Amino acid sequence: MRLPTLAVVLLAAAACQATTLERLGLDEMVQKSTEIVRGRITSVGGVKRGSMIYTQARVQVVEWWKGKPGANIEVFVPGGVDGRERQIISGAPQLKEGYEYVLFLWTGKSGVTQVMGLSQGVFDVKVTGLDGQTAAYRAASTETMLDAKTGEPVVDTPVRMKVGELRQRVRRTLGAAE
Repeated sequence: MRLPTLAVVLLAAAACQATTLERLGLDEMVQKSTEIVRGRITSVGGVKRGSMIYTQARVQVVEWWKGKPGANIEVFVPGGVDGRERQIISGAPQLKEGYEYVLFLWTGKSGVTQVMGLSQGVFDVKVTGLDGQTAAYRAASTETMLDAKTGEPVVDTPVRMKVGELRQRVRRTLGAAE
């Protein structure tokens, strides 16, 4: 039996809506990242590279926790808008201009810097409560996640801690890796 072309396209489109991610622990993200920065997004725009559209975010770096220090860095997130074209990648974070984040990043052979583990590598930075403490927060991913060792599905959990605690955790993990 042969399916009509439209049915094949709709089935393929439905299959592409979900993303399966390898669940990454915090220490694992620290080790695998080529850069870890705390910074503010100064601009966001779409750019097409081949058949993929990326959201290009320029980050004004407040602190470098890992990698080669600099004042700014460009980060590319799969999916976005370029002119009249829109590409949606399930599990990709939505970086917003003016917002502050801690970003776990990796730069591949192509030289393009991306977020580690899609939304897993983005922590919102916000002042919380009356005490003025700055906290880093990552919501639980809604994507299907697999345990790297067993390949079994796992449920992601949100992460929330003071920025100073996150910085210390990164430094401790990096110190243990040396």
